[in-house]
Amino acid sequence: MTVPAVSVIVAAYNAMPYLTRCIASVIEQTIGQDQLEILVVDDGSTDGTAEELDRLAGEYPQLLRVFRQENSGGPSAPRNLGLDHARGRFVFFLDADDHLGPEALERMVATAEKNGTDVVLGKMVGVGGRGAPTSMFRRDQPKTDVFSSRVYWTLNPMKLFRRELLERHRLRFPTDLSIGEDQLFVGSAYLHAAGISVVASYDCLYWVRREDEGNITLRTGGTEPRLRFLPRVIDMLLENVPPGPGLDHLAHRHLTVEVQQFLDHLAHEPRTEQEKALATLAETIAPLWHEGLNDRLSAMARLRLHLVRHRMLDELLELVRFEKELARTKVSTPVLVDAGRALARYPFLRDPARAIPDDRYDVTAQLGVRHRVTRADLRGTVLHLAGHGYLHRVETRDVTTELVLRERDSKAEFRLPVTHTPTPDAGADEDEGRFTYDRAGFEATVDITTAADGRPLDDGLWDISLAIGAQGITREVRIGSKRAAEVSGKAATHVVDTAEGIRAVTLYTTHPHGNFTLDLGERKHAVLPRLSLDEVIRWAPDAPTELEFTGRCTLAAHPEGALTVTLWDGQGETASYQAVPLPAGGGAFVVRVPVTGLPAGVWHGELRLGSWSLPLPPLPQDLPPAKWRRRALPRYAKPAPGSGAGFALQVAKTDLVRAVARRVKG
Repeated sequence: MTVPAVSVIVAAYNAMPYLTRCIASVIEQTIGQDQLEILVVDDGSTDGTAEELDRLAGEYPQLLRVFRQENSGGPSAPRNLGLDHARGRFVFFLDADDHLGPEALERMVATAEKNGTDVVLGKMVGVGGRGAPTSMFRRDQPKTDVFSSRVYWTLNPMKLFRRELLERHRLRFPTDLSIGEDQLFVGSAYLHAAGISVVASYDCLYWVRREDEGNITLRTGGTEPRLRFLPRVIDMLLENVPPGPGLDHLAHRHLTVEVQQFLDHLAHEPRTEQEKALATLAETIAPLWHEGLNDRLSAMARLRLHLVRHRMLDELLELVRFEKELARTKVSTPVLVDAGRALARYPFLRDPARAIPDDRYDVTAQLGVRHRVTRADLRGTVLHLAGHGYLHRVETRDVTTELVLRERDSKAEFRLPVTHTPTPDAGADEDEGRFTYDRAGFEATVDITTAADGRPLDDGLWDISLAIGAQGITREVRIGSKRAAEVSGKAATHVVDTAEGIRAVTLYTTHPHGNFTLDLGERKHAVLPRLSLDEVIRWAPDAPTELEFTGRCTLAAHPEGALTVTLWDGQGETASYQAVPLPAGGGAFVVRVPVTGLPAGVWHGELRLGSWSLPLPPLPQDLPPAKWRRRALPRYAKPAPGSGAGFALQVAKTDLVRAVARRVKG
């Protein structure tokens, strides 16, 4: 019997009508039915799930296997039963409420096989108001692990697992837990995996919120179930991960997500149960939380943990109420700025009766930075910038904002002053307008010939930032991602004249973040691709002794008169002719070369712009000669014989003897 690529295991309990779409999404996978097996465990359903499974099994007998058991009260037992019967190289656990994107399994299996990884996370999309994890799905990650990514922040089992990994470590879902069983299973798989992949560029799993709120994974209840699984998860970490940054990275999740959820449930329990549960929680998390971890935690998380450690029940209940109101209003908490630090005005800040340290409230490193660019344009050697920037919740008093230029490779840095301008409406569209930032505006100029402390900036990629400062607090932010509609982010290459010579300068925005950078010296934006010449060269219709060259220059700007056709005769003679813009626009130009002014000889040439040049295309061999008289003597210009692929124009006096002889012969 052929071994399928994927065994899809579905635990189903009263899953109608969602079950039909769930199974259909697996059957229709682009990986092909010959690469699949579907194992559905009916966990004692009473709503028609059994009948629908019989129908589907009859329609797809080679693809779908159905198992039935008495209701187990949770997803662990049915998932384990499915895993015991799975034959695929990989296993995917799918809840009966959810469904897959058509290419999900094909993409995930291909990713696992290409990168030799044991677990693959496919991007999850919430449906019906259900929130899905996002932080780990910002980009594809071919091969990562729990310590250098955010994958540990999603511990649900709707992932692709290499079955050999699960069997080698005898991984199964614990059946004695009503919640948190997936954390023990997935956490162990993560820690033992040879590698983890993330498919973020395709919507793999649609995570559905049922109208009856009946999702298995949404059934929670009280603090007691959490106090049963959380110590076991912490033990799993301590047994497998040594103390240090790696353990701290994983502990962060539990000290924030699980503790907050625990406290939400704690608020609804009787007082005596609250006191017991809080004491147990404090003992449970003690091995994970140490002061060195605080830099990873938000101020709110630090405050929660401080109150938990000191069993400050009333204060915790007040904090829960405060957080709920904060979530309801969506208005940010004001801050107290003191000695260059911003302290969130959470409950009990500097309350002498509680004596909670200030660092539990310190949000200086977490302050949001707001900015918007309203002008960004190059004129000659000078870049003009304008806009506004402020620190969220910090009033614009004692403003010290500067513009920062930093070269990407060398890290050379220069800071330039800005002019602060009034912004009476800044911040009006957030926090119900409670915070004012009336001096957040800035205007700045960057002259590339003097920006390096009076010297020219060297060639390189100069990233542009604002060091936004107010009341002694400074935060730096790259600018450009937020800009007015009329401010273009399209690359604009200028060729400018400086005392040191002609230089290429490009103002562009980075991909994908959209921040402004100055490219000096063609590091990413070359000049020559912006210049082109048409292949056709002809005598001007209104001037039969003027060669006409046409082309296109798509540079944003260049010095007037600098774009020329330059000819030379190899004997030291040169001649240059300026390009003239054509009315058609789009950078089209024409250059006319009056050959009557050229001395006799064979002339070669190129299109020049400073040190940049393009060879002129060859003259058509059937181009008729131009004829004229100079001092009563006839002259001509025509393609030089034997010129090959290059431009070569022969200018000469007409040999009268030969001309007469040819006429007599004729």
